Amino acid sequence: MPGVLGQVTPPEPAFPLRQILGDGEGKPGVEAPKLAPELLKKAFRTMLLVRTLDAKMTNLQRQGRIGFYGACTGQEATPIGTAMALEADDWVFPALREGSAALFRGLKLSHYAAQCLGNDHDVQKGRQMPCHYADRSINHVSWSSVIATQLVHAAGAAYGMKLNGTRQVAIGFLGDGATSENDFHSALNMAAVTKSPCIFICQNNQFAISVQHEHQTATKTYAEKALAYGMPGIRVDGNDILAVHQAVEEAVARARAGKGPTLIEALTYRIVPHSTSDDPSRYRDEDEYQKWLKRDPVEIFRRHLKARKIWSEKWETTLQEELDAEVEVAVKEAEAGTLPTPETMFYDVYETVPELLKDQAKVLGAALANAQYEWPPKGH
Repeated sequence: MPGVLGQVTPPEPAFPLRQILGDGEGKPGVEAPKLAPELLKKAFRTMLLVRTLDAKMTNLQRQGRIGFYGACTGQEATPIGTAMALEADDWVFPALREGSAALFRGLKLSHYAAQCLGNDHDVQKGRQMPCHYADRSINHVSWSSVIATQLVHAAGAAYGMKLNGTRQVAIGFLGDGATSENDFHSALNMAAVTKSPCIFICQNNQFAISVQHEHQTATKTYAEKALAYGMPGIRVDGNDILAVHQAVEEAVARARAGKGPTLIEALTYRIVPHSTSDDPSRYRDEDEYQKWLKRDPVEIFRRHLKARKIWSEKWETTLQEELDAEVEVAVKEAEAGTLPTPETMFYDVYETVPELLKDQAKVLGAALANAQYEWPPKGH
């Protein structure tokens, strides 16, 4: 059709929404992959674990025991479905709501809790705000809260993997708001030009905190942004854990084969506040909210497991009791920690600590011993 100055406007790209489970009963004509029952049960267990943690940690924040929490209730399927498709030596560069991927891949539950508390039981020694999980043992890198910076890190790591000739892939998670940041464009362009093994996964939860899709982009989808960089774009139902797993599995296979990056848009919905500092009633449509509540990813997956005779009410009841107890124990273990000592600020930056920093640590230690500074500070 005619466009500006008589030019022809190209047709809009088609990015159909991939689904396998639909609302749990399955999509007509689409066969669900026969994944191992133990893998599916582990995925469901992690879903329930995250729900349990979200409730517990939000309560701790309301009680003043932690300073902040960003729940991921309603968005469990995408990170867990992604983690199911990865190998142990692959790397994950998360955004705010991918703690579930870390738990699935082996993050210790007490370390999850300690990270939110920020004490010396935290592997990061309290140097990051809550929900910035990291663990070198599972190749899970902390994000920085600066939106989209993790994508450049993922692209750079993936390029390193290519140069080293490994089979590894890097996963860069982002929210829909991150697509408006310069680092999004830089990361996708670099990964595409270098054909690096990087998969970018956009959790499109409808809100960049409080900004709706139509105010975020002029495109109908985020997946179609991949076309500008010369990489495949896939749009998948982010509440359908098997569809996410399948899409990521395909992208991972493509990356391992040396064919470069993929952008996956996972359409989902944040049914809880952006964080404990947010009031979604000020920007969220109630009718839309109720519609998405009916597409709860946990319920969708539960129906599939029930159909495969993997799930039973007794099994889930027992499982939930176990998770409740595990979370209580993990929080108690984490709360038994203390504040990291001030001298720790001089370490963990360099593999070999420079003598200058060692000297500064000694000076600070002497000042603390002579009561020149109060430690711990008042209020702790």
